[in-house]
Amino acid sequence: MTSLSNLPIRDDLRGKTPYGAPQKTVPVALNVNENTHPIPDDVAADIVAAVANAVHGVNRYPDREFVELRESLARYLGHDLTPAQIWAANGSNEVLQHVLQAFGGPGRTALGFAPTYSMYSLLAAGTGTQWLAGPRDDDFELSAETAVREIQRVDPDIVILCAPNNPTGTPLSIETIAAVYEASRGIVVVDEAYAEFMPTGSPSALSLLPGRERLLVSRTMSKAFAFAGARVGYLAADAAVTDALRLVRLPYHLSALTQAAAVAALAHSDEMLAMVGEISAQRDRLVTELAALGYLPHRSGSNFVLFGGVRDPHATFQSLLAQGVLIRDIGIPGHLRVTAGTEAETTAFLTALASLGHADEGTVPTTLNSQA
Repeated sequence: MTSLSNLPIRDDLRGKTPYGAPQKTVPVALNVNENTHPIPDDVAADIVAAVANAVHGVNRYPDREFVELRESLARYLGHDLTPAQIWAANGSNEVLQHVLQAFGGPGRTALGFAPTYSMYSLLAAGTGTQWLAGPRDDDFELSAETAVREIQRVDPDIVILCAPNNPTGTPLSIETIAAVYEASRGIVVVDEAYAEFMPTGSPSALSLLPGRERLLVSRTMSKAFAFAGARVGYLAADAAVTDALRLVRLPYHLSALTQAAAVAALAHSDEMLAMVGEISAQRDRLVTELAALGYLPHRSGSNFVLFGGVRDPHATFQSLLAQGVLIRDIGIPGHLRVTAGTEAETTAFLTALASLGHADEGTVPTTLNSQA
């Protein structure tokens, strides 16, 4: 049987590994930051009805410009956005891939601040864009001074900011985003996949869009809308940016069924987002109870918590898995990450973790520089 090494694959892809979180059937899966709450029955019924209606037209190609979906997304986001400023694709990963295809490529660079979402570097590699990993401050924070210093040092074509950051959950100040834009000559992408979980009143990078034609704000329906399986991501930017993304997208890239399902879900945005408060409450509960168990939870504005003080992350991960609880070992020394689930799921995780004993004090320093 032929192996990958025997194929004439691109040299820059040799030795790479694909993205992949463990997929296991367990009673409590809290490893990939999904919204574990089910879609309400009445919302599900409307989505099913919308998809069923769309099925009657699948003998024809879908609306290439997904106009109704863009109108719905513009209404949802507010900030006086117009449909012309909205782009969407099959998950925010495809949105970011379009961005890198249009503005990155061979001879160009993209800068992120590690640790951050692992797909950024993979998408960069897939588009022939050189990935640059800049440093963070202590406790995985990112100040304007640190970010601007790195931008001035490497002069990237694209900067990607994850706000709040994955996998650390760290919020990013609007002042840092504005400073990054002013310091950059190229595209600045703010990935707000977890924006709905930020405290009420927290400013979004959407507020910075007017007058900043190189600023792109990416969102997803996977998290707050419990739509991970539907694969719908989107961004807001200057209308000229969406014109650029049309040059690289595949024809009819969003199916009629995907468009219908997303529009139906957005029509119930208030009901869908009602669960966000419940999830945020469980996140805050995790922070409190992890600290009580002797661990070192980091500041989080997302639907998950990264916690340190873990003597042996792999052993702890396996011990929890043996009890039917799946979380994430993301490779940061002394740390694990857990998604905030339902109250019952959160209780199951905390109970399983407590059964392993109190965390050892001093396993990792309370201030940990992310370059380690």
